[in-house]
This record gives sequence, structure tokens and C-alpha cells, in this order.
Amino acid sequence: MTSPELAAHPLCQIARALTWVALGLMAYGGLGWLAAQPWFALTTLDVKTPVAHVTEAQVRLVAEREVRGTFFTVDIDRVRERLEKLPWVREARVERRWPDTLVVSLVEHVPLARWNDDALVSEAGEVFAAAVSRRLPRLAGPEEAVDEVVSAYRRHQATLAPLGLRIEEISLSARHAWRIRLDNGTQLALGREQTDERLARFAALYPRLFGGRLPADGRIIDAQVPARIDLRYPDGFAVRMPDGGMPAAFATQAPAVSGKPSTT
Repeated sequence: MTSPELAAHPLCQIARALTWVALGLMAYGGLGWLAAQPWFALTTLDVKTPVAHVTEAQVRLVAEREVRGTFFTVDIDRVRERLEKLPWVREARVERRWPDTLVVSLVEHVPLARWNDDALVSEAGEVFAAAVSRRLPRLAGPEEAVDEVVSAYRRHQATLAPLGLRIEEISLSARHAWRIRLDNGTQLALGREQTDERLARFAALYPRLFGGRLPADGRIIDAQVPARIDLRYPDGFAVRMPDGGMPAAFATQAPAVSGKPSTT
């Protein structure tokens, strides 16, 4: 059998293929052995982004527990997932930097308010669990309604801000009724419908009725803080003062209140 015939023989072709496979496996094994050597150990952790709530000690603790292998073999996805389980971390990015460094970049949640009794909601509308000591407004409602409650909080706070009022708590009941507690203690009942219009009517009348400069004669009256205001009336609202009396401005110009409050 000639050399060309021998080379074309099926057994020779199979042997040649097996040889190349063996060489490939040997090369792969050699590279794996080389990559696992301590010469390529990760010795440095670089936290690139400044953080307000996550400490570098927390990041290092995660790295010590989760970093396994060398520069080439470390599972950076696993490290990223573990970092994103830290309470304040919204997003983590983990990269290698030659020859021995793991670079970590973190994006933290920015708290907007407390959500129900045991969580926080961020400026991005994401619910997360973390501890915070500073005072925050409280948002409450069904778990699936967090986006709706956050949106209502932003709109209503924008309406009240020119009056110097801030929302301390806004809640949405299971029957879809809205209530607000202001930072001065006043409770607002908005009901279920036309809530934006009802609050806008309240904001327009508030300075004349509860404090500020009366438009008729420019006279300054002392600010009075109502205990509760029911905005569910079609043409006005009902007011209850802490002492059961009447706001001073009502004697000059009372708001229009007709009929019974709406059930919505």
C-alpha cells in the first residue's frame, strides 16, 4: 500500500483525529494547570465607586468568602450576585484588572420613603430591605400597588410644597381609598376618585382659611392647624379643628360645603 493510500485509509484518519484530540486535551489541561497556579492569585480589591451605606469592610468580607481561584478562574458572576445581596446594593459590577486585582463598582439604592412597616422604597421605585436612621415619609398600600403609591406621593407632594407642607404619610387602602397625614399633623381624606382635583382645591383655599394674608384687606392672621380635613365633598371640604372650634378665617369667608361626603 502506497503512502497516499495509507494516509487515505479510514483507520489512519481516525488515528490522526484521535491524536489531535489528545493534543488538544493536553493543551487545555496544561493551560488549566497554569491558570490555577498561585502566581496568578488575586491579592488586591479595588472598590471604585464611593458609597454611603455599604462599607468597604462588607465588600471585603464578601470577597473573602466568595472569591475562589486565581485571576483566570475566579467566578466573577458569583461574586457579583453575592454583592447584590447586600442590603443597600442595587447593582454591582465586578471586573478583573491585570495582574492581581478585582475591581468592584457599586450602585446603591437612594431611599425615597419607608414602605409599609418593614421595608424602604427607592427613588427608582424599587422596594428593598435595609435599616435607615434618618426620618423618611411613610408610604403604605398593597404590595402590588407600590408604583401607584409612589406616583401619587410625588404628585401630591408637588401640590403641597408651595404651601410649605410636607407629606409625612400617604396610604392606599384595600378599597383603593387615599389618606394623607401632613408633617403638621393634619389628616386629609381624599377618597377614591378625583384625588388630584380634590387636593388642588384644598391647596388653593388653604392659605386663606388656615393662615396667611387674607386677600380682602391684606390682614395677617395666625396660622391654624386643622386636625382633619375631609375632601370628599363635591363643592368643598369639611374641617375639624383640634379644639372643636372654627378657623378664624371662616368668619370672614367660609368654604362651600354641600351635601354629604362622597363614598368615593
